[in-house]
Amino acid sequence: MFKNLSKIVFLSTLMSGTLLTISSNSWMGAWMGLEINLLSFIPLMNDTNNLMSSEASLKYFLIQAIASSILLFAIMILLVKNNKMEMMLKNNYASWVMFSTLLLKSGAAPFHFWFPGVMEGLSWINNFTLMTWQKIAPMMLISYLMLSDLLITSALMSILVGSMGGLNQTSLRKIMAFSSISHLGWMLSAMISSENLWMLYFLMYSFLSMVLVFLFNSFNLFHLNQLFNVFFESKLAKFSLFINLLSMGGLPPFLGFIPKWMVMQSLIMSNHLLTTFLMTNTTLITLYFYIRICYSAFMLNYYENNWSTYYTINLSIMYMLMTWFSLLGFPIISLIFYLL
Repeated sequence: MFKNLSKIVFLSTLMSGTLLTISSNSWMGAWMGLEINLLSFIPLMNDTNNLMSSEASLKYFLIQAIASSILLFAIMILLVKNNKMEMMLKNNYASWVMFSTLLLKSGAAPFHFWFPGVMEGLSWINNFTLMTWQKIAPMMLISYLMLSDLLITSALMSILVGSMGGLNQTSLRKIMAFSSISHLGWMLSAMISSENLWMLYFLMYSFLSMVLVFLFNSFNLFHLNQLFNVFFESKLAKFSLFINLLSMGGLPPFLGFIPKWMVMQSLIMSNHLLTTFLMTNTTLITLYFYIRICYSAFMLNYYENNWSTYYTINLSIMYMLMTWFSLLGFPIISLIFYLL
């Protein structure tokens, strides 16, 4: 009871820290919100059933503490030079340092080195928090800086690292980590055009991540070889998982293609043709290793019990509804856009 109560308390302070950062009108207030968020997430990361959680929480704390100290140093330089701490900054050295520390906090390239290692040591629920909620505050602060050249550079590097890093992985948590880095690159590129666009991308990415994490957590899946053994005695479960994997990769006509399509369209209208070409071709590598997993499971022969229906029964109605929304989301939303 006390353990659950403490988790509720830390979860509430985690959310309040993020909300404080978003609603702050000064960099010092934003820094305070980031610190509250950090110190609330560390206790949530510890898990007695997972021996690697302590190592992951220590890694996370050290990286975030270094980033916070550098961010505070840049805020002090800004205060000394300009005698003000406005949220909107001009293109100067202090803003470059702030931008780099916020990339480090969010796990974007070229400061992504800590992200897959931390993800590997956490439970699926904490991984979902790290992939989604923990990115909100740094991304909002990055959108205030408006350094378009650095945004494009970091976005291209993130997509490249996320695509190449996931090719030789057998751990599902590391595959999701590199996928998150790749999607973060798309969100950074969406900031160039519109703030609402990256928020919409973030919401769709969070929905798809939630569906996959829910399935992985329900069946305790952590490695690729588990996908071809007991779990796939249910063809329905296999079908549900791979629809969401392909949707996460951005394959049309699934839901995950919509935000990528909107980002590509906005970049082309902003005359970033070379950037769009490089992003699209690099993302095809990410789609490749998703399709490789699906192709192996659907096409190759492996042991399968035709009489087992255990996992089919245990798939919840809510998960199946979310899966079908991922499958039919593209036609539905296209119809909505057409009617509007």
